[in-house]
Amino acid sequence: MSVRLDKWLWAARFFKTRALARAAVQGGKVHLNGARVKPARTLSAGDELRVQRGEESLTLHVLELSDRRGPASVAQALYQETPESLQRREALATERKLQREAHAGRERRPDKRQRRQIIKFRKGSDET
Repeated sequence: MSVRLDKWLWAARFFKTRALARAAVQGGKVHLNGARVKPARTLSAGDELRVQRGEESLTLHVLELSDRRGPASVAQALYQETPESLQRREALATERKLQREAHAGRERRPDKRQRRQIIKFRKGSDET
């Protein structure tokens, strides 16, 4: 059985639509065995894929081929992510979490109610 790369990426649930999978492959976001390929390239079991989605980069090995999109549990059986890739993604996730927590403590501009209170406070201090 032979399966197109874009169809397999869609069936393995890396992209929501085949059009998005095709665009990612054409845009150089997907590499097969270290080389840039076209969407119609056929896959075989044992191939290594590098998929970049946004900030995260996945390196995985193709275990099975499928051209039908099924449940997520079935899709996860189609590939295996390398341990290095998994560690990189986890490190990136913890880094993003720390950044989010750092930004959460940042002060923001006063809202309408707070601005009214500030104005009222300033007027009260001017009169004395």
